[in-house]
Amino acid sequence: MLQRIHGRPSRACLLLRDASFPAPFPHELEYSPACRGTWNIVHTGMTLPESHQIFACASGCLRGVVLTAAEMGLMERFSSIELKERDLVQTDNEQLLIQGVTDILQKLQHLHKLPRAVLLFPACVHHFLGCDLRYVYKTLRERFPEIGFAECFMDPIRQTKSLTPEERLRRAIFRLLPPQGKAPRTANIIGSNLKTDERSDFARLLQQSGWVLRDMTRYDSYDEFLKMGGSCLNLYTNPFSLPAVRDLKKRLGQDCLYLPQVWRAADIEATLQSLLACLDLTMAQRTAAEQEIQSWQRQAGQALQAAKRVIGTRPLALDLTFTFRPLNLARLLIEHGFNVTRLYSDAFLPEEQDDFCWLQQHAGTLELFATKNPDMRILPRSSSPDTLALGQKAAYFCDTPYFVNYVEGGGSWGFAAVTELARLMTDACRHPQAIRPAVSRKGWGGPSIL
Repeated sequence: MLQRIHGRPSRACLLLRDASFPAPFPHELEYSPACRGTWNIVHTGMTLPESHQIFACASGCLRGVVLTAAEMGLMERFSSIELKERDLVQTDNEQLLIQGVTDILQKLQHLHKLPRAVLLFPACVHHFLGCDLRYVYKTLRERFPEIGFAECFMDPIRQTKSLTPEERLRRAIFRLLPPQGKAPRTANIIGSNLKTDERSDFARLLQQSGWVLRDMTRYDSYDEFLKMGGSCLNLYTNPFSLPAVRDLKKRLGQDCLYLPQVWRAADIEATLQSLLACLDLTMAQRTAAEQEIQSWQRQAGQALQAAKRVIGTRPLALDLTFTFRPLNLARLLIEHGFNVTRLYSDAFLPEEQDDFCWLQQHAGTLELFATKNPDMRILPRSSSPDTLALGQKAAYFCDTPYFVNYVEGGGSWGFAAVTELARLMTDACRHPQAIRPAVSRKGWGGPSIL
C-alpha cells in the first residue's frame, strides 16, 4: 500500500527520553540512504575460500548483488540465473535451477576448475512457487559429489518472521563442515565479516593460553576452512551468527561462547572472565591472564583520557553500523565526559536494555534519529560544523568531514578496540576527509572491505 509522505520530522527524530525500547520507530515504509556502508550477503559469502555464488532471481533483485560482486572485483566467483515473468507460469523451476547450475559449473570446469563449494541463492519467488528445493539440492549433489552445496536464500520478505538472509547464510556456510575428531585447545571465530584483529583481547588471551584461533576470513583454501569442524570451541561476536553456532553445537558437539561487542570496562571484563572459564587454565595461568586484562584496561582508560583532551566538547554522533552495541558505546563515551549528541539507529538488540535505561536517565536529551524513515530524505543533512561522527551513516546525515570510517567494530574487540577507537577519533579530528568517496561504495569506502 502506498503512503503519502508528509514532512513531519517527529517521525524520524525524537529525544531518547521519549523513545521506546527496543523499536523506537514504527516498522513502515522504508528509505534506503545513499550511505549503505554495511555488508550484504554477497560480501559475507565471499569470505568462504574457493567458493562460487549463484543467485537465481529476477533482474531487479539481481542488480544489487551483481554490483556488489563487481565492486569487489570478484565477478569470476559470481554467477546468476535470471528469472523472467514467463518462468512463473510456463517453466519447471526445479529443472531451471538444476540445469542452470549445471551449465554454470560445466563452463567453470572448462575455463579453469570447479569450485570447492557453491552458495546457491534461490529467492522469495521460489517460496511462492512451492519449488521443491530438497529435490534440487539432492540432484545437484549427485551430479557434483566433489562440491559442497550451501543451501542459502535471498528472501528478505520473511526476515521479520523467520531467519534473516544473513543468519541463514552463516548457518548454511558452516553446515559444510563435516563431523571429525576434536583437536584440543582449538577455537573458531564464527560468522564475522572482518578479519579478527590479532590484538583483540580474546585473541591475545587464547594465544597466551596455548590455544589456536581459527578464522575463516583469514583462509585462502577450502581445506583450511574444513578444519574448523575439528575445533572444540566456537566464539562469536556477530549476533547474526547465533543460528550457526546453535547448529554446530547440535550437529558437531562444539561448545560456544558469545562475546558481545561491548565497550565499557565492566562489561568487557565480565565477558573475558566467561572466556577464561572455558580455557581450562592452571591457577598460575589464570592469575597471569587477569593481570594482563587489568593492564589492558588501564591502557584503554589512558587512551580515552588522551582523546578527550584533543576532542574536548566537540559534538559526537554515532550510528548503528559502527558497532552492534551502539548504546553500550554511547554510554562509555558519556561516562568519560564526551559530548554525545546524536544517535542514528532504527532499533536495538534486546541485550542493550540496561544501557538504554541508563542513557534515558543520564542523557535523555540525546537526539535519536531513524535511518530508514522516509522523512530522512527531506531532513537537512547538517550538524555543528565540528561534529565528530562514528560510522558512515552518522557522517552522511551530519554532513561532516570528521568521521571514523568503521563498520561492525572494525574487527577489533575489548580493551584493544577501545584503545584503537580513541586513536581513530583523535586522528579523525585532526585530519578531515571528504565524505562522498567514503559512502559511494557499499563496502567501507574501498573497492572491497575484505
